[in-house]
Amino acid sequence: MIGESYAAQFLFDSDFEIRTHAARRLWRTLNGRAAGPSYHDLSPQRRKRLVLALRALDGRTEGNTYRTIASVLFGEKRIPERAWKTHDLRNKTIRLVQTGVALMRGGYRNLLHQSRRNKRKSG
Repeated sequence: MIGESYAAQFLFDSDFEIRTHAARRLWRTLNGRAAGPSYHDLSPQRRKRLVLALRALDGRTEGNTYRTIASVLFGEKRIPERAWKTHDLRNKTIRLVQTGVALMRGGYRNLLHQSRRNKRKSG
């Protein structure tokens, strides 16, 4: 990177803080340093749920039933032979697919704004 110059422009809007933080991480990386901490970290539970949601979405877009998706995500042994229509894992699988669809339709952008809302509440 020696001898190369880069420039960044930022809007003074509600995402200014996020953009400048990302630019600083990029600058650090370009200069051979560790990027530093993310703007915010997802909790392990939230990260796990998002991974499950994306896996559920993949299964659904491939044409799999909720039952098949649930058996892959949670294990065949946890899926009942009967009473599937009222089982909690069926409802959870449907919600995961819905979350995945929402992420696919642009909801992933909300992940950036999540911590900023939390900071406003606490600070």
